[in-house]
Amino acid sequence: MASEQNLTSLVADLAAQLQARGWQMATAESCTGGLIAATCTEVSGSSAWFERGFVTYSNQAKTDLLGVDAALITAHGAVSEPVARAMAEGALARSRAQVAVAVTGVAGPTGGSGGKPVGTVWLAWATQGQATRALRCQFNGDRAAVRWATVEQAVRGLLLP
Repeated sequence: MASEQNLTSLVADLAAQLQARGWQMATAESCTGGLIAATCTEVSGSSAWFERGFVTYSNQAKTDLLGVDAALITAHGAVSEPVARAMAEGALARSRAQVAVAVTGVAGPTGGSGGKPVGTVWLAWATQGQATRALRCQFNGDRAAVRWATVEQAVRGLLLP
């Protein structure tokens, strides 16, 4: 599981980078249920760089709140690269943020399949004026471990080059 100290340090780095650019961020979360937003907003003063978070746990929420095409979910499943990308792009389009992260996955202990076992997570990062990036991860451990590993990977991916 991601250590609290490591996450605190990563979020502090992220905050400094976003503030230096005058940017804000948004989150679109499924399997983490708002943990990325909660981790970021744990930091005092985060309102300067954290714009908003979308918790889109259901497929309908992904469509209603982020504009993810229902046909995309039907064709690829909610836990897929196209859906993660559409979630990140939807969060960016529906916020005032300049960067957004989206996560969708199977935290377990149920819900896995042969092609998408428990611990499978797709992450995507959208930045204004840049191509959306996506990454598939396979995390180990129980539900909490998968969710916290996803939070850590999401924040790492937000760190600007």
